[in-house]
Amino acid sequence: MQLLVLPVLLFSGILLWSARAEFFTSIGQMSDLIYKEKDLVQSLKEYIRAEEFRISKIKRWADEAEELTKKSTSDPEGFLAHPVNAYKLVKRLNSEWAVLENLVLEDTTHGFITNLTFQRQFFPSEEDEKGAAKALMRLQDTYRLDSDTISRGRFPGTKFLSSLSADDCFDMGKTAYNDGDYYHTVLWMEQALRQLEEGEEATCSKVDVLDYLSYAVFQFGDLHRAMVLTRQLVALDSNHERARNNLHYFEKLIEEEKKENSNNTASEPEPETDSGGIYARPLDYLPERDVYEALCRGEGVRMTPRREKRLFCRYHNANMNPHLLLAPVKEEDEWDLPRIVRYHNVLSDGEIDKIKELAKPKLARATVRDPKTGVLTVASYRVSKSAWLEEYDDPVIARVNRRMQAITGLSVDTAELLQVANYGMGGQYEPHFDFSRRPFDSNLKTEGNRLATYLNYMSDVEAGGATVFPDLGAAIWPKKGTAVFWYNLFRSGEGDYRTRHAACPVLVGSKWVSNKWFHERGQEFLRPCGLTEVD
Repeated sequence: MQLLVLPVLLFSGILLWSARAEFFTSIGQMSDLIYKEKDLVQSLKEYIRAEEFRISKIKRWADEAEELTKKSTSDPEGFLAHPVNAYKLVKRLNSEWAVLENLVLEDTTHGFITNLTFQRQFFPSEEDEKGAAKALMRLQDTYRLDSDTISRGRFPGTKFLSSLSADDCFDMGKTAYNDGDYYHTVLWMEQALRQLEEGEEATCSKVDVLDYLSYAVFQFGDLHRAMVLTRQLVALDSNHERARNNLHYFEKLIEEEKKENSNNTASEPEPETDSGGIYARPLDYLPERDVYEALCRGEGVRMTPRREKRLFCRYHNANMNPHLLLAPVKEEDEWDLPRIVRYHNVLSDGEIDKIKELAKPKLARATVRDPKTGVLTVASYRVSKSAWLEEYDDPVIARVNRRMQAITGLSVDTAELLQVANYGMGGQYEPHFDFSRRPFDSNLKTEGNRLATYLNYMSDVEAGGATVFPDLGAAIWPKKGTAVFWYNLFRSGEGDYRTRHAACPVLVGSKWVSNKWFHERGQEFLRPCGLTEVD
């Protein structure tokens, strides 16, 4: 007998827009949805007012008719003996009830339905809902949050309280299940079951939850718990054919297991109740996952007190650069080797607002270069939207470019355009190098590799969102108006592999950054070659 696999259940709803909007990848663009929903709510309230007015007229007509029929039915012949009553009865049945019929059939939904149909093309897609669910799971993993903490909305630094219903938790579990992610299926189905057992009203039932949960547990090889959960399901719904078949299958496997163990040690007694289970998170493609996520939580930073003594703050004028003589910038050492520095107060609030205003209409899903083909594509390990701004877009861009050139002492002539990025739900960019390690980029031949990275923080982030360097054990936290700078290449032109870095998932807040990548060409006399390969 084979185990009957649960059917893949699809989300339903009115999300019909087929375009890949990917709202979940940018909090900045998601904020537009707030106003669209507000407009729909106003339209819905107008429909309700019109409907209430229509119903009030029908109710008033019904009350008058009821009062009249009480009199007429008490003595029909006597009532009709009055010629006016006889005339009005004929008139009511011939004309007035037809008016009432039209009133009952009156369509007050037109305005709301028209607006809803128009707005629907801008709604998030099913892919957005899936991406948003995965973002919550990513936050759960990275910051070691249990499902109950997320469901109750207990996040640090939040101004608004919000929680997940049992139905929401059930849908989270279904999203994981449909993706073959049984680890998160178990976590979220368990949470849905807890909330249902607490008496919460929901569309989903315990039977629905146990159906998914028992199979997900079975996928972890926990046969005994799968059987206990399936027995609970059958006790609630004895006609559940798939559950009964699965139960027989589980019992058969356990009997076979007992026979195999009969010649060895004595088998453990079969559990009668579900005592819960903790399952290991599956390994994935990222070798430094544990180090990376620990740094995101502020753990595992490897800056010793002895090394910290070598870090200083100073006023920086970039070797007497004329632009910085009268107003040097505040420079702070963030790391010693390789050297990473932070510049304070290098972007004003006005400049930040203008850059965000220019970038927002151009934001598109950020891409990565496929290591095998060299083709730019979207990836789950980079969740953000980005835009590229040129100097002719606004004088602010030209001014910011000149300032970055003055501060770094490098030429922007061969640098890339100013890239602006906004991170969405659980927005992140997993560990990567900024310099190219493969000859896919045609710019390498003319402009050279990415020599240095200049990263502007354009927002504070309430929780999460650090820039971390797993190989170094370094974590740098966003601070609005500041910028960090480091070299990606040694003076020899060889890549500095210690600069592998990542943007941690944003736990609470909206993270805006902009960056400038300086290339090798044009910097020959500004940053001359060293005497060794690793100078």
